[in-house]
Amino acid sequence: EFLREGSAIEDFMRPNRVVIGANSAHAIAIMRDLYKPLYLIETPFVITNIETAEMIKYAANSFLATKISFINEMANLCERVGADVHMVAKGMGLDQRIGSKFLHPGPGYGGSCLPKDTNALLRIAEEHGMQLGIIDAAVKANENQRQLMAQKIRDAMGKLKGKTVAILGLSFKPNTDDIRDAPALSIIRDLMKDKATIRAYDPVSMHEAAVQMPGVRYCKDPYDAVRGADAVVIMTEWNQFRNLPLERIRKLMKGDHFFDLRNVYDPAKVTEKGFRYTGVGRGLYK
Repeated sequence: EFLREGSAIEDFMRPNRVVIGANSAHAIAIMRDLYKPLYLIETPFVITNIETAEMIKYAANSFLATKISFINEMANLCERVGADVHMVAKGMGLDQRIGSKFLHPGPGYGGSCLPKDTNALLRIAEEHGMQLGIIDAAVKANENQRQLMAQKIRDAMGKLKGKTVAILGLSFKPNTDDIRDAPALSIIRDLMKDKATIRAYDPVSMHEAAVQMPGVRYCKDPYDAVRGADAVVIMTEWNQFRNLPLERIRKLMKGDHFFDLRNVYDPAKVTEKGFRYTGVGRGLYK
């Protein structure tokens, strides 16, 4: 299956391909009959054996993970050389051989699919006496990206002891409550090691997050989260975080640090409201 969290029904009803792995004509016929009610006239069917079908799934997700890690590393380089990663991604994505999807820099990938499938593919390769250097590098780059985001906050704020950081978003992506291997959790734990006080808000993920991170203060809304905070961090690009009333946010905060780890805001508009803006890969706005 290639269902995405947050759009599983749409993906099932209108798949861009159907992969069937089976070792008998009877099994293949049953699977084809299963999809007949959906009238998938233009949807390609890939019919293969079980081993190849499994490899397609692992390879597809590992490629997406690699693409995310690649653009994140480009973002980090853009910060050093004064380039804008969004223009880099746009220029790359217009090449039809590359495409624009999954070229969005941020704190790294998470969830239940990409981490699991990349590690599974690495394990399969190891069991067969091989090393997958590219995928291994993508996994390590993703782990490093989370650490870099925490360091980005430290570099801007100095010592975190006694300071309050407001986190907006906990799930690994919007429109799901899934916090499995979410970048937010890794980054929050990193900041808490430096004695930062964390106030957090997420529309749907706080109950599970409270089980895993009881030391965080979970708030009723974004305004409650930022009240008295020294910094605010956009961690997940939920729609309700895309157009926050910045003047109100600034008045509620004690400090002026605005960390946009999803690059959803125009840096100029944020700085106009009295914030010190920090994004990802926006070397023009240091």
